[in-house]
Amino acid sequence: MNSLRYCDFGGSRSFLILIARLALIVLFLLSGFPKLTGFSGTVQYMASLGAPLPTVAAAIAVLMEVAGSILIAIGFFTRPLAIIFAVYTLATGFIGHPYWTMSGDAVMPNMINFYKNLAITGGFILLALTGPGAISVDRR
Repeated sequence: MNSLRYCDFGGSRSFLILIARLALIVLFLLSGFPKLTGFSGTVQYMASLGAPLPTVAAAIAVLMEVAGSILIAIGFFTRPLAIIFAVYTLATGFIGHPYWTMSGDAVMPNMINFYKNLAITGGFILLALTGPGAISVDRR
């Protein structure tokens, strides 16, 4: 019944999984490095969001978005990290983009970003299910 399970996509399945891993984390890397290099600003931003323990929240964000992204990119501890990223991404959607509490011009961009986070969460769940593919440290 599940014919795609055995399909190798012309031998490129592992390469496509690698591309998917990189596509999932590129946004996190691009937003994580400025959080790392401007850490005090990141702490202030976390405080403005009302995050509990803003310094700890900023450190978690940097750890996830920089170190976690690099580990996903190389395929190291991929399945557990994908689950952690799914939870992290969904939580940041609720914390950072609560469009349901907003009005005016703020609603639409935050709604889009909230649902973007939801879509990325789905991608991480799929990555947890499929695994990192053959082009990964996990498979070596």
